[in-house]
Amino acid sequence: MVNDFFTQMTKVLTDARSIRIKGRSFLAVMLSPDLPFDDWLARLDDLAARSAGFFLGRPVVLDVTDLQIDKPQLKELIAELGKRNVSIMGIEGARPSLLGAGMPPALKGGRSASDIEVQASEPVESSSKPSAPEIRPATTQSIVIREPVRSGQSVIFPEGDVTIVGSVASGAEVIAGGSVHIYGALRGRAMAGSIGNASARIFCRKLEAELVAIDGIYKMAEDMAPNLRGQAVQLWLEDDAIMAEKLI
Repeated sequence: MVNDFFTQMTKVLTDARSIRIKGRSFLAVMLSPDLPFDDWLARLDDLAARSAGFFLGRPVVLDVTDLQIDKPQLKELIAELGKRNVSIMGIEGARPSLLGAGMPPALKGGRSASDIEVQASEPVESSSKPSAPEIRPATTQSIVIREPVRSGQSVIFPEGDVTIVGSVASGAEVIAGGSVHIYGALRGRAMAGSIGNASARIFCRKLEAELVAIDGIYKMAEDMAPNLRGQAVQLWLEDDAIMAEKLI
C-alpha cells in the first residue's frame, strides 16, 4: 500500500500538464526621445497639456536607437515618464549594457509604429465606458464603419484605410495604417499612416478636430488655420509638416 501511494504521488508530480499559449498583437505607441531629454520632456508635457489623458491606458514602447546615453540616464528618463503616467512596456534599440533588473524588457522586430500622438488607446473625455475597437478580417486592406464614432470609442485598423460614414465625436479616435476618410464632422482625433506611411492622407467633410496626425507628425486644434475650421478638408504630409487645403 505504501509503495502504491508513493507511485501515485510520483505520477501526480511528474505528469506533464498542458499550458495554452497564444500569440496576440497590439498597436502600441512608440516614443523616440531626443537629446537633451529636458527639452524633449517639455515638448511631451505640452502635448499632454493640450490633449489631456493622451497616454492613459496606452501600451508605450520607448525607442532609444542611436541615442548616446548610459544606464543612469535611461533610468532617469523612465522615472520621469512614470511621473507623467506614461508606463513603458518595453525598450527598443537599447544596448544590453543599458538594461538591468527592474527595467522594462528589450523589444525588437516590431513594425514601425508612428509615435503618433496617437495615438493607440486614446483618452476618454466622457464618463461612459469606451466600446471595443472595430474587429476586422486580417486579409482586408480597408474597412468601412457605417455609423458615427461616439465619444470614448476607438477605431483601430493598422492594415489599411478607414472610412467612416458619419461623424467622429469629440473624445473619439480613428487610427489607420493608411488614409482616413470621414463623411461627416471630424471633432475627435484622426491618425493616418500609423505604421509608417508618409503618403497617407486624412479627408473629412467638416474639420473640427482635436488632433490630426500623419506618420507620427501631429497638429493640434489650435495649430490649424482658422479658415479651415468647419470646412471640407484634406490633409497630407509634406517635408515633415502637415499641410491642409479645402476640398471643392
